[in-house]
Amino acid sequence: MRIRSLGVIDDAVVELSPGFTAVTGETGAGKTMVVTSLGLLLGGRADAALVRIGAKAAVVEGRITVDPASPAATRAEEAGAELDDGALLVSRTISAEGRSRAHVGGRSVPASLLGELADDLVAVHGQTDQQGLLRPARQRQALDRYAGDAVAEPLAAYQRTYKRLREVTAELDELTRLARERAQEADLLRFGLDEVAGAEPRPGEDTELAAEAERLGHAEALASAASVGHAALAGNPEDPEGVDAATLVAGAHRALEAVRGHDPALAALTDRLGEIAILVADVAGELAGYADNLDADPLRLAAVEERRSVLAQLTRKYDESGEGVAAVLAWAEQSAARLADLDGDDERIDALTAERDELRAELASLAGRLTDARTKAAARFADAVTAELAELAMPHARITVEIGQTDDEDGIGIEGRTVAFGPYGADEVELHLAPHPGAPPRPIAKGASGGELSRVMLAVEVVFAGSDPVPTYLFDEVDAGVGGKAAVEVGRRLARLAKSAQVVVVTHLPQVAAFADRQLLVEKTHDGSVTSSGVKVLDGEERVRELSRMLAGLEDSDTARAHAEELLETARSAR
Repeated sequence: MRIRSLGVIDDAVVELSPGFTAVTGETGAGKTMVVTSLGLLLGGRADAALVRIGAKAAVVEGRITVDPASPAATRAEEAGAELDDGALLVSRTISAEGRSRAHVGGRSVPASLLGELADDLVAVHGQTDQQGLLRPARQRQALDRYAGDAVAEPLAAYQRTYKRLREVTAELDELTRLARERAQEADLLRFGLDEVAGAEPRPGEDTELAAEAERLGHAEALASAASVGHAALAGNPEDPEGVDAATLVAGAHRALEAVRGHDPALAALTDRLGEIAILVADVAGELAGYADNLDADPLRLAAVEERRSVLAQLTRKYDESGEGVAAVLAWAEQSAARLADLDGDDERIDALTAERDELRAELASLAGRLTDARTKAAARFADAVTAELAELAMPHARITVEIGQTDDEDGIGIEGRTVAFGPYGADEVELHLAPHPGAPPRPIAKGASGGELSRVMLAVEVVFAGSDPVPTYLFDEVDAGVGGKAAVEVGRRLARLAKSAQVVVVTHLPQVAAFADRQLLVEKTHDGSVTSSGVKVLDGEERVRELSRMLAGLEDSDTARAHAEELLETARSAR
């Protein structure tokens, strides 16, 4: 990791060991900036106050080795990042104005993505982070993680059922809430459908009735015109002297017929005149029939107008497109389908209610399985953490895991009780600590001092390390409040944890630093104007001098050096 212009650090490269790296240095030298840098690479909050005075921006760059098949690598690739020989190149820049930029694998990304990747890559523990262990939710997560598949499998089934129960409950609540509105809509649709069914409109009926009304309303004029037309074409019996078209055409045809053989052109005209005679006779006959059949009945006209009025009322109510009876019939068809849906709501509510009850029963059964699995794992977990505490100079401390439920009349039934439940089951998990014999077990939030809480948290992580290690652990002075033999055991346990994961520890305890595979010294120099820090790897004599300083405050004290060498030898033997 390279750090530039961040706090007191001007430009430094931090080389972290694959195993256990201890970061040490004088108070104020910049150890916290190393932790802050890692935090920025992990998506931590950017603050312009972190930028070194006089610099335009602070930059932190890191190279993180990842498994190409890991969720972190997959998520990074989804964001467009590219792996560089199995590693992600990550950078974070903070301008003096407070603007922040993040890059992963050569691609600009939101800082929130760094936080997502960090969840799978690094477990951070500090004086504030360990407070998370005080939350019951975190304690439940710790127990579930320790239990492994014994809890993971029923929990996955429980969460699937829980999700479906929420969906069913939400739909059921919605149907119930809207029941009155839907009932009112159904009543309106039934009224309309009954009205349309009572009228029994036929497709095109409105057009037919309009034409009939027009004809009946002008019956006398139509009959008179037909009579006049018939007389003009076929003659009027009451006027023997009158001349009609049929007689004139017949006379003309006879005249031409007599001489048609003398000229083909005239013969053609004679044929056409014959056709006209036939057409005139046909039209005259149809006019006579039209006049005879024309009904001027005012009663029929009144009936037609009344029927048209009924259809007009339907179209005013149910025709929004102006298409008349056709639109009314289409509305009726759509409304019948909608009414069927609405009428089916009661059946849907009954079906959903039955499914909800079945899901709650299934959820209760799965929650019971979760409780059983957690209870079994809790005993093993408590014994394992207690054994670790014995090695961390708390030989008489005892950890217990309390698993309980809260009564809730709206909950699910488990072993004769109705208890509250949520997305992770019905259990409330809480770690209790009895620090010495005779002391009652109390929640660690109330029964553990700062130093004891640090050791409890470390013991929990060591217990986890054997089964589900996080690739990297970062501890920021979690050994606060610890000293003497306990400090040696903290170092020993961190070294054990480093066998299966990368461990980075910022510490002020030489007993802890001695167990590190690599010790980094953060030191600052002062030239009268600018304070800068460097980070260097300590080897051999330099490491002995730094441990001596940490032990006695004196780098060249023979007693301190002897003690430092003894610590290093003890650590080497333990490793």
